[in-house]
Formats: sequence, structure tokens, C-alpha cells
Amino acid sequence: MTGKKVKFRFAFLTLIFLSLVLIVFLIIKSLEENVIYFKSPSEIKNLSELPKKKIRVGGMVKKSSVEINLDKINFIITDFKNEIKVSYSGPVPNLFTEEKGAVAEGFLKDREFFQATKILAKHDENYMPPEVKEALEK
Repeated sequence: MTGKKVKFRFAFLTLIFLSLVLIVFLIIKSLEENVIYFKSPSEIKNLSELPKKKIRVGGMVKKSSVEINLDKINFIITDFKNEIKVSYSGPVPNLFTEEKGAVAEGFLKDREFFQATKILAKHDENYMPPEVKEALEK
């Protein structure tokens, strides 16, 4: 027969193990809800099924494709093989321009149209904030 100490240790180790399993499960579940997948226009064109979740589409903003209306901006993101039309309502970042990298976050309506909820503009490795640039010039 096992003693009182052995039973207590076994119960304690079982409780710790179950707690760890529960913690890992909760972490994975919360991360699963916050994961946003990144796709290029070519990957979207080759998808067998359109995702219902929020995704990010990235590439270069096509030259002469930006159309700004009163409250909406339409443009085309390309990876130089395929392209997708993007529609966005809201303010765009200062770095957002034609022929520069951009990432749009939102939902696919079909393989050729993307409704963005957020626009992220990319900058190259030589980017320097204006405040820092002014300080260096002085």
C-alpha cells in the first residue's frame, strides 16, 4: 500500500499536469482567434476556397491605380504576376503611394476584389522619421 505522502505527491503532480494542459489549451485557442494570414494576389488567385476570416493582402500599389473619392479609396495591389482590386474607407498612412509596398487587412469578396478595414504602408530600410532627419540636419 502507498503512504499518505505518496498519495499527496501523486495528487499534486496530477493537479499541476492538468493545470498546464489547460493553460496551453487556452493560449492556443486565444492565439488561433488572433492569427491573420498573409496572402499575395497570386496565392489568392490559386485558392480553392475563399477564406471567411480576416486576411492580409500584400504587394506593390500599381502605378496609376489609386482613385480617391470623398470617403473611399480604391487601388490595385500587384505582385507583378497577378493583381487584386482593393477598396478602403478611412485615412491612409502618409507612406502610402503608388509603386510602393502596402499591406491591406480585411475580407475577400471574391478572387478579384478585397474590402480592406486597415491599410499598412511599407517603407524601405533607409526610412528615417522626419523629426530625426531634421535633428540630424541641424
